[in-house]
Amino acid sequence: MTVHLFTPVEIGGITLPNRIVVSPMCQYAAVDGSAQPWHHVNYGMMAMSGAGLLCLEATHVEREGRITQGCLGLYSDDNEAALKPVVDWVRAWMPDVKLAVQLAHAGRKASAQRPWKGGGPLTRSDAPDLPWTTFSASAVPYDAKWHTPVALDAVGLKRVKQAFVSAVERSVRLGFDVIELHGAHGYCLHQFLSPLTNHRTDEYGGSMEKRRRFPLEVFDACRRIWPREKALGIRLSATDWVDGGMTIDDTVETARQLKALGCDFVDVSSGGNSPAQKIPVAPGYHVPFAARIRKEVGIKTWAVGIITEPEQAERIIASGEADCTAHARAFLLDPRWAWNAARALGAETPPLPLPAVRATTILPFKPQPILAKAAD
Repeated sequence: MTVHLFTPVEIGGITLPNRIVVSPMCQYAAVDGSAQPWHHVNYGMMAMSGAGLLCLEATHVEREGRITQGCLGLYSDDNEAALKPVVDWVRAWMPDVKLAVQLAHAGRKASAQRPWKGGGPLTRSDAPDLPWTTFSASAVPYDAKWHTPVALDAVGLKRVKQAFVSAVERSVRLGFDVIELHGAHGYCLHQFLSPLTNHRTDEYGGSMEKRRRFPLEVFDACRRIWPREKALGIRLSATDWVDGGMTIDDTVETARQLKALGCDFVDVSSGGNSPAQKIPVAPGYHVPFAARIRKEVGIKTWAVGIITEPEQAERIIASGEADCTAHARAFLLDPRWAWNAARALGAETPPLPLPAVRATTILPFKPQPILAKAAD
C-alpha cells in the first residue's frame, strides 16, 4: 500500500524525498541577526527528524525588520558567515534533507518583546535605544499600545525591496534549495495586501490590485535572481478573519498572479494582522484554504495549522488537498516526528545519521539504509 505522505514531490525543480516540511519556527536566540550555538543544535536536531524539507525560521532582511532583538537575520556579512556552518553541517550529515529559508520583514510588528517576555512592543524601559523605528504600508499601529510605524515612501519601498534581493543573493551563496517569502501573519508584505493596514492613496493602495503591487514587485525582483532550478514560494494568510479585511477570494487571485511571476508554491496560513481577528482554531483549520488555492490556481500548496497526527497528514496528501504538510509544534514535542510517522504508517523510514544507527537494532523492522557522512 502506498503511503502518500512518504512519496517524493517536485517543487520548482527541487525534489523532496517526502511531503513533510519542518515549518519555520522563530527561536528568538540570535544576536544582531546572527545564528548562535542554539541554532546549530536546533537545526541539527530538526535535520535528523525524517522530514523531506527543513525550513529555517523567519530570517529578516533588514535590522529594522526583525520582530524581536533575538530574531535571525540575513542582512549583513556577519549574519551570512554565522549561518554558513549550520547549512554546512546539515549538508555533510543529512544530505537527503532539502533546506529552505523563510525571508521576512516584520513591518509594523517589529521592535517587539520575545514571547516569553509578553510579546508586546519594546519600550524605553527595556533599553535607552529602544524601541527602534518601524515601517509599514501606512502609519497604522497594530493596536493602541503599539508604536506607530512610518509609512514607506518611494525611497523606503526601494530600500525594503533591495533588502529582500540582497538576502536572496546571500541565500544563493549559502546554497539553500528553497526560499519562502513571508507574506502572512500581519508582517510587512501582508500589511500591503490587507485593507486593514494599507490606507495608501498612491499606486500601492486602494483597490486590491494596487495593494498587491508591492508584494508582487518584491517577489518578481527575487525571482529574477533566484535560480530557476530552485524553488521560490511564499507564505500567505488566506484571510484576515476580520470583517472588511482580506478574504480567501483576494488570496486566490494573489496566488494566481504570483504563479504568473514564477511562484512555485504557496504555504497557506491565515490571520495575524489584527487583534480583532476571530479565528476558529481546530485541527487542520487551514487545509480548506490550501485545497481551494491548489485547485483554482493550479499551484502546489503546503497545508499548516494543528496537523499533529501522521494519519491526519496522510489523509490531507492522499485526498489531494495539499502537496505537503508543514508542522511546527509537532516537531518541538517530537524532534523525530517524521521518522516516527513513517513507522506508524508502515512506510520505509527516512535515513538516520551514522551515530544513530545503533537505535535501529532494537526496532522490530528493517530501517532504510543509512545515507550520511561516514566517520573518519
